[in-house]
Amino acid sequence: MEFTARMIEDRMEEAALTLRRLPDPRGSGPRGYGQSWPEYVHEARHAYGYHETRLRVVPSAAEIQRMEECIDWLRFLHPDDATIVWRRAEGWRWRQVAIQVGVVRQTAWRRWVASLQTIANHMNKRGNSGRRKRSAKKDAAETISKDAETSAGTLL
Repeated sequence: MEFTARMIEDRMEEAALTLRRLPDPRGSGPRGYGQSWPEYVHEARHAYGYHETRLRVVPSAAEIQRMEECIDWLRFLHPDDATIVWRRAEGWRWRQVAIQVGVVRQTAWRRWVASLQTIANHMNKRGNSGRRKRSAKKDAAETISKDAETSAGTLL
């Protein structure tokens, strides 16, 4: 499979969505100053069942694995370029991305396009070398099986 910049962009957007969908229950982070007692209901209108429920879809293991793979791709890039790619995947507007990185909007866009192409080139290079290894292993396995058949035939 040949990776393109558009495929990388789609995978990054999927990874950002998956990261947003991961459960992060209230109180799961580090506790600062506060109390250790749980909150209790003061009024009946705040009790369970009086509010509309929100359905939260937790991502599957395959989606989480693809997200982790996309986050690993960011190490191919300069940290500023990785910030541009990830902020765009999260849906930030170009103006906010450019302000955060400290460049003009056009430069941020050019660096984003170049970064997506850089990731695609790294993945294509990695994929091609992997295909050669797989085919060499397959050829070796076929050779061994043919040798085993001929040696078994000579014994009979």
